[in-house]
Amino acid sequence: MTIRRAAFCPGHITAFFEICDNHTEPLRIGSRGAGLCISLGARSTVSVEESSWQEIRIRIDGTETGAPVTRDALAYLLGERHFRVEVDTALDLPMEQGFAMSAAGALSAALALCDALGIDQRKAYEAAHIAEVKNRTGLGDVAGIYAGAMELRAEPGLPPFGRVERIDAEAELVLSVLGSPIKTPNVLRDEQKRKAISAAGRRCVDEFSEHKTLEHLFALGMEFVEEAGLVSPEVLKGMMVAESHGISSMIMLGNSIFCTGETEELVKALRPLGHTYRCEIDHKGPRLLV
Repeated sequence: MTIRRAAFCPGHITAFFEICDNHTEPLRIGSRGAGLCISLGARSTVSVEESSWQEIRIRIDGTETGAPVTRDALAYLLGERHFRVEVDTALDLPMEQGFAMSAAGALSAALALCDALGIDQRKAYEAAHIAEVKNRTGLGDVAGIYAGAMELRAEPGLPPFGRVERIDAEAELVLSVLGSPIKTPNVLRDEQKRKAISAAGRRCVDEFSEHKTLEHLFALGMEFVEEAGLVSPEVLKGMMVAESHGISSMIMLGNSIFCTGETEELVKALRPLGHTYRCEIDHKGPRLLV
């Protein structure tokens, strides 16, 4: 008998962060930072049937792929149990542009698998976070998604080890992809970049904790990318274009920006520069689909 379940997970944007990966326990590894959960994300349909061995097959947007983050998350949940698992994931946004699509894909698939096998859904968050840390594709996205809305990751790691504060905020957002993808593992392995990011991120987190508003998130995000030396020419141009119609900042880690303000004008101004998307701050969080 084949069991099918489906789930959606919102994407996540980080405005600034401090790298905190010097612990031996994966659930305590993460980042301090702040960001937004967004209404665009990943939908996964998982099919499970008993088997004489364990097999995991994954398709993303119709193409079979290794998908190491999703694969590792599902293997964590399965343990030694023998099941044949097929995953079909559809992404609303591109990979490697700071939208947490690897986390959203893994978490949506993990939630669906937990529902299919009667596993506590808390384990899905653990599985996705550990897989992200293992593959160095993200440090704080799963913790941010766990909180929802706008969030402050005050202490690194997945709750209850990490401390994440949910801050309710409403906004229509415009996302614009302006340059080539950025491979997060490469940045996390560069010692000079790590030092610059963490120094700037530490200050921004401390300042944001004193004044937790959407406007302050954008302002500190701009300061962070300048201090950390992360701004590309394409991103700088995009932020200058957006300045006439609202506020914007760079998305970590991607050659992309997020904006809010005069939505129609922002879309019109940014569309010639790259792929543009509209969304809202997500308040519902990851959820099973009927």
